[in-house]
Amino acid sequence: MSEIQKPIIGISIGDFNGIGPEVIIKAVGGNRLNKICTPVIYGSGKVINRYRQLMDVKDWQFFTIHKVEQINHKQVNVINCMSDQSLEVQPGLVTQDAGKLAFESLKRAVEDLKAGKIDALVTAPINKHNIQSDDFKFPGHTEFLADAFGVKNKELMFMVSEDLKIGVATAHVPLEQVKKNISKELIITKLDQIKSSLIRDFGKQKPKIAVLGLNPHAGENGLLGNEEKEIIEPAIIEYKKKGNLVFGPFPADGFFGTAAWKNYDAVLAMYHDQGLMPFKMVAFENGVNFTAGLPKVRTSPDHGTAYDIAGKNIADESSMLNAIYMAIDIAKNRQELADLEAGSMKKKTIVLKEASMED
Repeated sequence: MSEIQKPIIGISIGDFNGIGPEVIIKAVGGNRLNKICTPVIYGSGKVINRYRQLMDVKDWQFFTIHKVEQINHKQVNVINCMSDQSLEVQPGLVTQDAGKLAFESLKRAVEDLKAGKIDALVTAPINKHNIQSDDFKFPGHTEFLADAFGVKNKELMFMVSEDLKIGVATAHVPLEQVKKNISKELIITKLDQIKSSLIRDFGKQKPKIAVLGLNPHAGENGLLGNEEKEIIEPAIIEYKKKGNLVFGPFPADGFFGTAAWKNYDAVLAMYHDQGLMPFKMVAFENGVNFTAGLPKVRTSPDHGTAYDIAGKNIADESSMLNAIYMAIDIAKNRQELADLEAGSMKKKTIVLKEASMED
């Protein structure tokens, strides 16, 4: 593969007072990823240099550029997304500048992603409070990206690892609002999103999906809630009639306690913690947050800013590294599928032309 054929992977810096810069440097350090992709960090050369000092990294250099068209395919590239003269790195502290750079780096990276200048985006963790502004009024990356790409309500927070994949019907929603947000239509939509992603992004031709109940013991036949009987079961029945392999609803505790998840390609949870808690217990070090339903590829490590260990050079980069690897794999899978479909359409067109000429 030539240098120019390598996928270009954008990495937004996130909150620079958290562990984002540290896990990024550990993941891309030594230019080891340059054999399979060209990394472009959207953030600040000053911040990256400061963390290099804190981490005592001496044998790694990066290439500073102003726009992605100037990338050096043999090095890690850094784009300065705002004037960094006044930026002060303060590991573990919540600051206005950290939130501002987190947004500016994300905004710039998304612009390049939409324009096709990068092949995928990996986002380092943000602080959902200090990033808020007139331009960012979202509960997280997922909703911001859905709005940016014009696919609001079509996005899916999909937590993925090699062994376990969990989508959530309701993501960043207060627990008291989960019940009123659950509907038959929503569950079918999320099942469609999971199925499409498993086929398109992960090569599962006939995916098998499990659905969790909302209430304890999946409602216990209405004794502990009626959502399973009135909403979830009808959705599953309707989806099955379309020829899909979908099963449930399962009580969440027993489903994970007996490792029943191993029998399925993916799981649909009803709300955030119902899905993310077991996922992080099973796959915290190698888990990835993937936003399915977008026209472009976005992944993220499955952890937060971890202010308590920021700047101490002890953060584990495994999830960030896996997020980068997964972004590369999904981008390639989508390109291969697009090439196959384009080839199929071209072949079909030729056949139709030949048939027309014979007539």
